[in-house]
Amino acid sequence: MKDPASWPGREEEKRRYLEHLNEAGDLRFQRFVSPITESVRQHFTPQHQGLDFGAGHAPVITHVLAGQGYDIAAYDPLFFDRPALLEKQYDYICSCEVIEHFHRPAASFALLSQLLKPSGMLLCMTELYHETIDFHRWNYKNDPTHVFIYHIKTIRYVADKYGFSSFYIDGRLVVFRR
Repeated sequence: MKDPASWPGREEEKRRYLEHLNEAGDLRFQRFVSPITESVRQHFTPQHQGLDFGAGHAPVITHVLAGQGYDIAAYDPLFFDRPALLEKQYDYICSCEVIEHFHRPAASFALLSQLLKPSGMLLCMTELYHETIDFHRWNYKNDPTHVFIYHIKTIRYVADKYGFSSFYIDGRLVVFRR
């Protein structure tokens, strides 16, 4: 975890996210999130309810899945701040390139676990640190908004601590099951 004194403020964080030139209709962006959208399509039907948690200013996961008839809502504390969405439960929650931004990961994972229905899935994408990475040269940790870095041991801890029955990792995709 980065020293909280070095974390960007909320407005600085928002400016940084707006620098990402992502558009929901961008096919490259859609391919990037496809590990999540494909996994949702494999495990859920359009009748299941989903949440795109940390959707950003261009909620591509919501765009792709809603375009295929899925019932999914976008939530982001900076761009789609809809607190009522955090009072429901969901069959699946997608969180692409978000968990590394959690200022309070314990509270965030507790919330995400609470928002999942029994047998629900939390589908995350992030880059996990592993011992073959040269940490000092690793660009992922250099993003000023990445305040928490994950490792396989962290994923195991999250699964155990927050009531997930299992998890699996496939590249950048981390899936927790309730």
